[in-house]
Formats: sequence, C-alpha cells, structure tokens
Amino acid sequence: MTPSAPGPGQLKPSWADTLRVYLEPATLRMLALGFAAGLPLLLVLGTLSFRLREAGIDRATIGHLSWVGLAYAFKWAWAPLVDRLPLPGLTRWLGLRRSWLLLSQAAIMAGLAGMALSHPQNGLQAVVWCALIVAFASATQDIALDAFRIESAGAERQAALAAAYQTGYRMAMIWAGAGVLWLAARAEIQTTGYQNAAWATAYLVMAASMLPGVLTVLFSSEPRRHELPPARSAGEWLQGAVVEPFTDFLGRYKWQAGLILALIAVYRISDVVMGIMANPFYVDMGYSKDEVAAVTKIYGVIMTLVGAFVGGVLAMRLGVMRVLMLGAVLSAASNLLFAWLGSRGHDVTALIFVISADNLSSGIASAAFIAYLSSLTNISYSATQYALFSSMMLLAPKFIAGFSGEYVDAYGYSQFFVSTALLGLPVLLLVGLAARAAQRARN
Repeated sequence: MTPSAPGPGQLKPSWADTLRVYLEPATLRMLALGFAAGLPLLLVLGTLSFRLREAGIDRATIGHLSWVGLAYAFKWAWAPLVDRLPLPGLTRWLGLRRSWLLLSQAAIMAGLAGMALSHPQNGLQAVVWCALIVAFASATQDIALDAFRIESAGAERQAALAAAYQTGYRMAMIWAGAGVLWLAARAEIQTTGYQNAAWATAYLVMAASMLPGVLTVLFSSEPRRHELPPARSAGEWLQGAVVEPFTDFLGRYKWQAGLILALIAVYRISDVVMGIMANPFYVDMGYSKDEVAAVTKIYGVIMTLVGAFVGGVLAMRLGVMRVLMLGAVLSAASNLLFAWLGSRGHDVTALIFVISADNLSSGIASAAFIAYLSSLTNISYSATQYALFSSMMLLAPKFIAGFSGEYVDAYGYSQFFVSTALLGLPVLLLVGLAARAAQRARN
C-alpha cells in the first residue's frame, strides 16, 4: 500500500521521534552503503562525459555513450538471480544479500581500474568495455542493496532509510564528481591540454574508494528475509523467481498497475535527459575543473543532501504522494534555470544559484520517489520487484538522453534545457491520477 499522511484517527509522531530514526543502526548502515551505490554512477556517466569532452570527443558521441547507463534500465532481467540464486562459498559465509553486494563491489573496483588505464584519445573501445563492466556491476549492487534496505526495516521506516541512502549516495557523488576533478587537476603536470595520466590517477583513487562499502558489507548482519520453500525443479524455480514477482504486483494493484508503471517510467525524465549534457555544457561555457568541482559537485550536492533530508521528513509527516508532486514540479521547473544560465556566459555566481535550486529539487524528489517505490514491493520478492521499478524509471529517459548531444548540436543548449523541462509536464498529471487512485483504494 502506498504510504500516506496519518489519518484522522492517528497521532502524528513527534519531531523527536521522527528525527531519532536517523540514528538507528539500520539507517546508519544505509548511509555507508548509499555511498558505495553512488560512487560508480558519475564515473561512467557524468564525470566521464567531462573527461571525454576535455579529450576532444564530440557531443554526439558522448550522448551515445550514455547508453552505457541502460545497464541500470535492464537490471530487472537478472534481478531474479540476485533475489534467489546463492553464490558458491560466499552465500554460506555472508548470506544472500551480502554475498551479491560483495561480488558486485569487487567487479566495480576492477572496472574502474580498467577505465583508469584506458586512453580515450587512442580509441574508445577499452573505455566503453570497462564502463560497461562498472555499470553492470553497479546495477547488480543496486539490486542487492535495494532488497537489503527494504528487508532491514518496516514500511514506516522506509522514508528515513531512503533519505539516509540518498545522503550517502550524494556524499559519494561529491567524491566521484568534485573529488575526481580535484584529483585530476592536482595531478596535472602542465596547464593546458588533456592529460590522461592525471585522469588515471583520479580513477584509481575512485576504485580504492569502494573499500568503505566493502567493509560495511563485511561487518553488517544479513537482514531477516521471508524464506520461500525450495524449488523442486528448474521450471518451479523460474515460476517462483521470475513469474510470481510480476504476477504478484499485477494481482495486488490490478488496473492501477498500468498507471503506477507509467508514473515510474517518466517521473525522473527531466533530470536524467538534462544530466547527460550538463558536464559538456560546463566545459563549453569555459568553467574550469576547480570551478565545477567547487560549485556543482560540492555545494550542489550539499543542497541535494538538504533536499533528501527535507524530502524524507516531509514524506513521513505529510505522505509520500504530496511530496512526490512537489518534487515533480520543482524538478521540471529547475531545468528552466539552466536555459537562463546559458545566457549569462561564464558567471560563477549564477552557476551557484542554479545548481543550488536544481539539487535541492532533486533531493526532495529522490527521497519521496524511493520511498514510493519501496512501498510498492512485496517483501517476498523485494529485489526483483524493486529492480523492475527502478529499471523502468531509467529506460525511456536513458534512451532519449542518448540523442541529447545531437539535439544540442542542432538547436543549442538553451532550447535543449527548455525541452527537458517540458518533458516533466505529463509527470504532474500522472502523480495526480496515482494519488487519487491510492486514496480510493484506501477508502
């Protein structure tokens, strides 16, 4: 059932009780694991686009390479394996969720090391293959981690866990965004031109930065999960692992399922499509690595943390659907500010203002959306169902984003940013319809 604001016969939790949730062990674990989840994303998408643009790679190619991120959109295809399949040796030692987390984290570290040792100006093939390894392993980590989070606490705690997850996630994005740019800038031995050795140093440090996530997995306890009876044949296993998670969702929500899936598919479309061209935009506007690191990757991400915290608190007190609508409005509107920024030239003050507004909006929307997705899952199929939802969230936006470089080449940055804002208008209608359907279901 979709979380809602407390009913007329229920008492709202006190502010002290609401805030105390953030000090619980399950919440603190999600802070650390959120860091491990957030680290790879920018390194194969956002920061990589900055590196490639600085290396002289054209915008259209950078846009097409963003399709590496489609690995996240198809993770539902192997989610049933992560949800049910034990790993020889590891699962007996760590449990199902932690064994998959550890395996995926090791693969991420290996892929990042490969990206560090690749030179995009000598050919993109090695960079692309290593980025695919990182994206595939990161998506696998997300599957296991989402299930770990959902099974770690009840529905009343999911908004707080989502906010803590987002906080750790955004802290990692500071490091994978500002940190990698700062490291690359410090490792340069000349003042101009692309220097691959500097980027190699930065990416090797990023690979080592996965170690806190590894340690958290090793020292955490396996969450209690709903054990299903063992399958007696391959057909019965496929029925339980692949078919039942989807039929369960359709059976619980019936006609509302189509509406819910449509909302999931487009909720983050404005942010995702716009985000691919953000770093090439900064390079083309003449912002330096240090300026981008200081403003977009540190100050901006801090504003996202504030937004995630505010979104989590508001969701617990007002209900997820109301905050979901607020996040949709703010996310679409903030993209218009980038069109204005493009008319300002090299203006660091304007950049601070725009990034602050955009990241605050993104934090609010993300916390509410994660809580909403978590509320839709049946704990018996948590990994598979959540993977389906989060995959659908990225499929259409990532596919459209692949053409963003060609759109910018044809029409310019200003029209591109306005168009991404307009993509958010259908989201408002879908949130309203979903909220009304959820209200009718409760009554």
